[in-house]
Amino acid sequence: MSKPRLAIITGPTGAGKSELSLLIAEALGGEIINADSLALYRGFDIGTAKPSLAERERIPHHLIDVLNPDEDFDAAAYLRAARPIAVDLGRRNLAPLAVGGTGFYLRSLTSGLFEGPGRDPVFRAALKAERANGVDLHARLKAYDPETAARVAPADQVRIERALEVLHLTGRSISAWQKEHGLAEKPFACLAVVIDRHPEEMEARIRERTRHMFDAGLAAETEGLLSAGWAPELKPFQSIGYKETLEYLSGDISLEKAIEKTAIAVRRFAKRQRTWFRGQLGEAAWFHPDQRDDLIRLFRDFFKA
Repeated sequence: MSKPRLAIITGPTGAGKSELSLLIAEALGGEIINADSLALYRGFDIGTAKPSLAERERIPHHLIDVLNPDEDFDAAAYLRAARPIAVDLGRRNLAPLAVGGTGFYLRSLTSGLFEGPGRDPVFRAALKAERANGVDLHARLKAYDPETAARVAPADQVRIERALEVLHLTGRSISAWQKEHGLAEKPFACLAVVIDRHPEEMEARIRERTRHMFDAGLAAETEGLLSAGWAPELKPFQSIGYKETLEYLSGDISLEKAIEKTAIAVRRFAKRQRTWFRGQLGEAAWFHPDQRDDLIRLFRDFFKA
């Protein structure tokens, strides 16, 4: 039997992949599987540019608003959740489109995953205590596993702690285990595209999008989440936009400074995403979002094949 087919639509944040994916899904008769780690969390809407309820009624979306802010979720959990959805959509002759910019999620879905040993709660607690006392865990990871440290952002404490945990439990780096695993499961026949824009376009969009987020009520949304009892130390609050908003709400910086810092962080994150896509999605084709008709033809031919 031939492998089930899966389309990947990814790209740096702010490039316009979400709007484009709606049009492609409509043209193909498909459904969207979210591949954005923050869109999984309920209540984190404005800062994640989450699809609106109207857009979700227009095209069914999967794996959005499925977690509370205190719930852990990683690439292995994403693989277990997303793969059956993609297979089921294919069986029902609906085109599955995995859309988002969380590269580790996309890689786990398309290539499998080295899941590694179980968790060590005592070791995890010790790491969290060290981090609370100002220890730079990313620097520690860089000393023992520079390859993984280069791929993981300093703010991504979940992946940093997991990499250190694997090293602690097995005596080998997670990058070594991943190379041995080979990421070669390949359960799907995949077509991956990266949506991107020219640098000057991206710069203008990032500035506009960042200001729009704050104008749309990002600070009020964050205050509401805190008022609901969610601790500001939780993972979603450490993401771009929310982290800067917490600084503003605490009085550490002005609103204009929060907007400026957020735009700078988005720009840097988009640059890291491009680097990751080039290194990990080498067979992906790159498109400008204005090439909508070309993309629709490409995906239509792919799913008809």
